[in-house]
Amino acid sequence: MDTHRLVRTVYGITILAAAVLLAATACAPDEERTVSFSIAVFVPGVVEGSPTYEMLVEGVKRAAEERDEVAVRVIEGGFNQAEWGEGLTSLSATGEYDLIVSSNPSLPEIAAEVAESFPAQRFLILDGYGDNHESMATVQFNQREQAFLNGYFAGLVTTHDGLKHTRDELRIGLLAGQEYPIMNEVIVPAFTLGAQTIDPDIEVDFRVLGNWYDAGTANELAGSMIGRGADVILTIAGGGNQGVIAAAKERGGYVLWFDSSGYDQEPGVVLGSSIIRLDTIAYERTLQAIDGDLSFGVSEVVGVREGYVDFDTEDSLYQRHVPTDIRAEIGKILERLRSGDLELEMPRL
Repeated sequence: MDTHRLVRTVYGITILAAAVLLAATACAPDEERTVSFSIAVFVPGVVEGSPTYEMLVEGVKRAAEERDEVAVRVIEGGFNQAEWGEGLTSLSATGEYDLIVSSNPSLPEIAAEVAESFPAQRFLILDGYGDNHESMATVQFNQREQAFLNGYFAGLVTTHDGLKHTRDELRIGLLAGQEYPIMNEVIVPAFTLGAQTIDPDIEVDFRVLGNWYDAGTANELAGSMIGRGADVILTIAGGGNQGVIAAAKERGGYVLWFDSSGYDQEPGVVLGSSIIRLDTIAYERTLQAIDGDLSFGVSEVVGVREGYVDFDTEDSLYQRHVPTDIRAEIGKILERLRSGDLELEMPRL
């Protein structure tokens, strides 16, 4: 990139510095290829060790492989949310990308601000709601349904007489990496509702780690929760999840996984997993964008009924370690959600 171009593409940031950042964090497409459609995948974090972002990248790349002359570049934006806007601005300023794909509840708002300076740039944002912005197509997962399923399962566990680590107290736990609107206003209330649908006396011990990586502190918090009688803990704490598993293994407890199947993390300890099919939706919507069939200015919400939110009941480890009667009850509640007999609308935040 020559100096003249750098000067032309300055919009409130120093593109030279941003270009260095991008070069350090991304794999550029093969310049020898003829490219008819170019995609940038902006990861607000890092890919390795993050199941949701691994699914995002896998889905986009799978779509690109099904069409000729499509290039994909993956950029890791890091964990500092204050820098995500700069990263999206840098990508948009190049004018090189027909589509920027990302995934995070905060990204629609950030992308909308970037689009004010770059109205021609098109965004596909998953796991977020974009309020029908003309430059974006967004898909939000119904995390109210997802959290409800985890709570319902936790309620069945804590009231069950046949599991080794259930205690007399009707108490379950939820450990979050940080507090944010969807956590506080959707996930925690829906998790509680699911559990108290089984027994209204069930209590939820909600703790906050304060980051997405500190497994040591997560271990301490989870140990405290188990010590206070929590039989099962839903962990949504990134790298801190491993500390929760270790505490449950050491102290005698169970763990629930969120967004991806986690049974093989620690068989018999990770007892249940709610899943989102982010890889599938990333593949489908990216393919639509490549083919010119994706509608921008549209915000979707998808859940159990549409097949993009689920509870993994097929894994052999789930079937081995979860009692038959609990599996039967989870099957029933899933069928109610799939048929529309039970509706849990995702609120607009």
